[in-house]
Amino acid sequence: MNRKPKIAVIMDENTSSGGDRYDISKSYFAALSRAGAFAVGIPYALEFVDQVIEEFDGFLSVGGRINFPKEWYVEGDQSQYPLSDRLAVEMALMKGFLAQDKPVLGICNGMQMLACLNGCRMVSDVHSSWPGALNHDSSGLCHHVKISGGTRMADIFDAESFSVNTFHREAVVEVSSAVVVTARGTDGVVEAIEVPAYAFAMGLQWHPERLDAESHPGARIFGAFVKAARR
Repeated sequence: MNRKPKIAVIMDENTSSGGDRYDISKSYFAALSRAGAFAVGIPYALEFVDQVIEEFDGFLSVGGRINFPKEWYVEGDQSQYPLSDRLAVEMALMKGFLAQDKPVLGICNGMQMLACLNGCRMVSDVHSSWPGALNHDSSGLCHHVKISGGTRMADIFDAESFSVNTFHREAVVEVSSAVVVTARGTDGVVEAIEVPAYAFAMGLQWHPERLDAESHPGARIFGAFVKAARR
């Protein structure tokens, strides 16, 4: 029997109510399982980082609202979110997996970290920083994204545009030469990226784990991620 690839999933925490417990949606694990992977939640323990990088085939950085370093923001801006023990562990994991060129998928918070570790900058509130920005921070809304042709992600989605959910206040606004924007909202806000220097380093601002796995193009990322982890 073929071994299922093992995916390390950083745990999220309840930063909005004290940060005293791990708090993560089961949907991430279900999506990875459907795609053929075995997913394991990783706690905030720096002493285990090297072992996780060595033993796992890929890394999923999930959504969350934590305090990022000030230098990741445009001049005069900074995070409005609480400090979290997650940051140091997540940064070490993402850097380590990238250094070994193992697949990395970032969702929401994870996309922003992937972008900023590769030279991009962000704003803490896209609604006040981006003229004409849509409401990107609402669990009840969706908006369309346009996929950039000629990218790896365009091949994965096999669609020029589609509607996605939106749960983010922060947004990437300055893109480095190391990063390719693979999707934007109709307002121009960056909605997906890839880092071509790596075999698979991709990020989505939307939450594909909440989309219909059978019919929605935006959920196809999990299949591509797990396929990359098999190599």
